[in-house]
Amino acid sequence: MTATPKFAHVVFQTGNPAGMRDWYCAVLDGHVVFQNDSLCFITYDEEHHRVALLTPPVPLERKSPTTAAAHHVAYTFDHLDDLLARYELLRDKGVTPAVCIAHGVTTSLYYQDPDGNFVEMQIDNFADPDEATGYMKGPEYSADAVGPAFDPEAMLAERRAGASVEELIHRSWALKGGLPDPMLVLTGAV
Repeated sequence: MTATPKFAHVVFQTGNPAGMRDWYCAVLDGHVVFQNDSLCFITYDEEHHRVALLTPPVPLERKSPTTAAAHHVAYTFDHLDDLLARYELLRDKGVTPAVCIAHGVTTSLYYQDPDGNFVEMQIDNFADPDEATGYMKGPEYSADAVGPAFDPEAMLAERRAGASVEELIHRSWALKGGLPDPMLVLTGAV
């Protein structure tokens, strides 16, 4: 039996990051954990972020009143082995991720549903939310808040060969793969 994921956060793609940030902080009594030109992370509890705002490097039109959309919904597993087991289960059913990203704070596999909505399956890379928040405030995260893409088959093979979880969830492992910029997939540029 495979592990059951739990809800982690929701991400909205927006052309109005300041207005969205202020609204969600007010409505949820939240606060900003991290913000740069393309990302804003907001939390209202012990989680490092519950709502995120993604501002792509292309102009966006305001959504019409009849348009409903979110960038992705995320689900968390307790352990990398659980995430990889879910990857295998879905892969064997013909469902593969659109992109996998070593965010640093999480290790994440992004799937797309038939309508093109993203669903993120992830693990937290820090045991404590305060550690994750500290990482998000550090230089590595500030330099690249998205992180590098990785090949889930390579991760699965290396884990089966005995690689440690700590090695595989580190951004340096993902960087060895030399995959294209994951932001291009996440924003629909490819």
